[in-house]
Amino acid sequence: MLINAGNLKTLAIAFKAAFQGGLGQAASQYQVIATTVPSTTGSEEYGWLGSFPNMREWIGDRVINGAKSYGYTIKNKPFELTVAVPRTAIEDDQYGVYTPMMTEMGRAAAANPDQLAFNLLKAGNATACYDGQYFFDTDHPVIGADGAVASQANYDDNSGSGTTWYLLDNSRALKPIIFQNRKAPNFVSKTAETDDNVFERNEYVYGVDSRCNVGYGFWQLAYASRKTLDEAGLTAAYTAMCERKGDGGRPLGIKPTHLVVPPSLEIAALKLVNATTLANGADNVLKGLVQVISVPWLA
Repeated sequence: MLINAGNLKTLAIAFKAAFQGGLGQAASQYQVIATTVPSTTGSEEYGWLGSFPNMREWIGDRVINGAKSYGYTIKNKPFELTVAVPRTAIEDDQYGVYTPMMTEMGRAAAANPDQLAFNLLKAGNATACYDGQYFFDTDHPVIGADGAVASQANYDDNSGSGTTWYLLDNSRALKPIIFQNRKAPNFVSKTAETDDNVFERNEYVYGVDSRCNVGYGFWQLAYASRKTLDEAGLTAAYTAMCERKGDGGRPLGIKPTHLVVPPSLEIAALKLVNATTLANGADNVLKGLVQVISVPWLA
């Protein structure tokens, strides 16, 4: 290819098209467990977390529910992926070899929210949420009907043994994970003769950048367990979530919708909630209870 501004622009357009094609190749899973929140600043404050809204009979004046100030903030982070193409490859018409790389760049950019969201879920037993406790913990403070503070658990570590699996209620407006999006993936190129990469290293540079981050929503909508994933384990976790109460002893009406597992537990999970009958011929009462999501980022 003759190196000139017109041809380089055409090549950049072709590479960007390949990048855009890659954006649609990644099978997105994060949207199942995460609520996407648009962001317009460097960080967003979620001080209202912890206040489950509830209707009451209107007697007398309205009761204004103020948002509890927990000071939970999600700060946006920058992300990038950059690749270089030798100028000689362009001159020798070998640029087609690099087109799959641009497609893969798009796929990686699209997969970044999944990686962030599920890595955060995986780190829930050692990362704090809005109430200062770990997201998956045994002593979340909740005010009981008698006004006293009691502890609630959404984590069964089984003495630290076993592979972790997760039960989530993803039916609410705010899901267990928050994906905060400040800037969508943007494809850029540096191909001017005066760019340092061209002048000094004789290569053209193409890259993508974005700004986003993830954080925790309501811990009440999630449960993590290291117990054996069987009928007893799933039933215990499911019941604990359905019986969950908020401040004042008010039932929260939680109903788990998804069983999230690493690939090593996928078959066991599918058998548990998809099989019509058990090995002994009895009906499987857990059939259709929840949907199974197998996530490679949890491996």
